[in-house]
Amino acid sequence: MTRSTTLALLAADDIERHIEGLSALIHACVHDGASIGFILPYSIADSAAFWRDKVRPAVRDGGRLLLVAKQDGRIVGSVQLDYDTPANQPHRAEIRKLLVHPDFRRQGIARELMAEIERRAAQLKRSLLTLDTRTGDSAEPLYRSLGYQTTGIIPGYCRDTFTDRLDATTIMYKAL
Repeated sequence: MTRSTTLALLAADDIERHIEGLSALIHACVHDGASIGFILPYSIADSAAFWRDKVRPAVRDGGRLLLVAKQDGRIVGSVQLDYDTPANQPHRAEIRKLLVHPDFRRQGIARELMAEIERRAAQLKRSLLTLDTRTGDSAEPLYRSLGYQTTGIIPGYCRDTFTDRLDATTIMYKAL
């Protein structure tokens, strides 16, 4: 059975109203091994602090969009567009933390989120999008299939979620 997914931008005030669902989403992704800047142990309280202390101020200040995907009222995915760029880069934005809850993967949610965030970026007159992803992760071929080009790989870029191993990251871009 295919469920209907709805996409919505969250304002800063919406983040607090949806803090439980947002926290559950990122918590599940980190515990599933997502390389999104966090390592274990990682609690629900850590998850809530991320949304409150990092994302909400950036959304409130007008430099970031937070797009969520919902199924049956539950937040099952999200992606951020960071367009708080220097004066000489008004054409650029960065894709941050594309997340799909492990229980909802392989349903096209990541593609829907990316298509919509790219549409929003174009509305903001952003013609160049950048992102990074752990080299070899399942997101890398997804981004390639969406037209993102690899500029390079940085070895030893970040610590693995579970171990002390250092992983490489792939830097990618897309011209809109």
